Amino acid sequence: MTSFYLSKPYEPPHAPKDLPLDEPWALLGKISPQQFMKTYWHKKPLLVRQAIPAFAMAKEEKIALSSPISADTLFALAGQEMAETRLIKSKPWSLTEGPLKKRAIPSLKDQNWTLLLQGMEAHHPAAANILSWFRFIPDARLDDLMISIAGLGGGVGPHFDSYDVFLIQMAGRRQWRISAQEDLSLNPNLPLKILQKFKHDQEWVLEPGDMLYLPPHIAHDGIALDSGCQTWSIGFRAPTYRELLREGLWRLAESFDDVPELASLYSDPKQEACLHPEQVPEQMIKQLQGSLASLKLDQIETFLPGIASYLSEPKPRAFFDGPTHCLTASQFARNLEKKVLKIHPQTRILSIGTQVYCNGDVVTQDQAVEIQAAWRALSKDKALDPSKTLSKILKPKDGGSLFEAYMAGWLIFEDQAKTWL
Repeated sequence: MTSFYLSKPYEPPHAPKDLPLDEPWALLGKISPQQFMKTYWHKKPLLVRQAIPAFAMAKEEKIALSSPISADTLFALAGQEMAETRLIKSKPWSLTEGPLKKRAIPSLKDQNWTLLLQGMEAHHPAAANILSWFRFIPDARLDDLMISIAGLGGGVGPHFDSYDVFLIQMAGRRQWRISAQEDLSLNPNLPLKILQKFKHDQEWVLEPGDMLYLPPHIAHDGIALDSGCQTWSIGFRAPTYRELLREGLWRLAESFDDVPELASLYSDPKQEACLHPEQVPEQMIKQLQGSLASLKLDQIETFLPGIASYLSEPKPRAFFDGPTHCLTASQFARNLEKKVLKIHPQTRILSIGTQVYCNGDVVTQDQAVEIQAAWRALSKDKALDPSKTLSKILKPKDGGSLFEAYMAGWLIFEDQAKTWL
């Protein structure tokens, strides 16, 4: 690696399509993703020095390697409606939700403040590239990348998360104290979820390029030791079983409209004269029992489509704007022959077997085999390489679900990808 390369802000590479799961990674402390998942995931913390080796190499050559995203860029984003932003101050504790006007954001010279920006992978390619390296964990669990930028002494107080988190130091130093304490009660008098009692049992100072992994419910407290301290957090979704089943049931109930048998009126030609009319009749119970059995409501496969649809829904603040210059279905097909088609940064896409769910919709159903294959490639690689076969398959009038997704702004061609600044 040359001094010229190191003199730039750190430019994280995008992960390869097929991650080497059995090979040691610097990111994970020179162990493989398979070994990490077996030994640490959901089990115990892991501190990794030089998880991003470029920072240590730059330090050896006495070159200041800065964060891929500048403070000015983060402050500009904090003022935009599309960003999910929070400003936290201590002494005393306060919480302000964004968007934030420029004058509301403290100076880097000020102390005891932290600015949090959620979902940064949708706003900057560097954040998306970092997140891509964590796809050895299922997309259904991977949530987003949050950036914390703080003044000296800034932090969010001792707290715990109900999900796994990777904390990567990208600028400045941060002191981390952690505890496996069982007392996770919160202080009811504060606007933040801060632990009432925190007694740490381990402590480290992380420098740029270092990373700390924490499983759920490990209490932790991070304090910025330098102004402009940046910590990049990769967080994970941990919905309750109640949430998953409720959302699956709700979508399953919606699908009942497509079952003709359920549109039939209830009838009971074998109903006998009853002595207890206040009781729900046995005939009705038996017929409903038969309907439930025919719908296979006791089998997980019945619920999975609704759950996958729910998990693929975009975040509440996600915004999709269709293409500025709309292509016809034929022009879209021709573009597929020479351009890479990518998912929009806000798009969520998941698969169950051969079925693909994009932004809450099943997009492979009733589609040509080639279109289904294209969607599976998009789900796996987040991009579709140029294909002449697809251009011949797409119907001139509707273009299939790929064209519909493109018109909705869910898919974009690589040359249309924009950075927000």
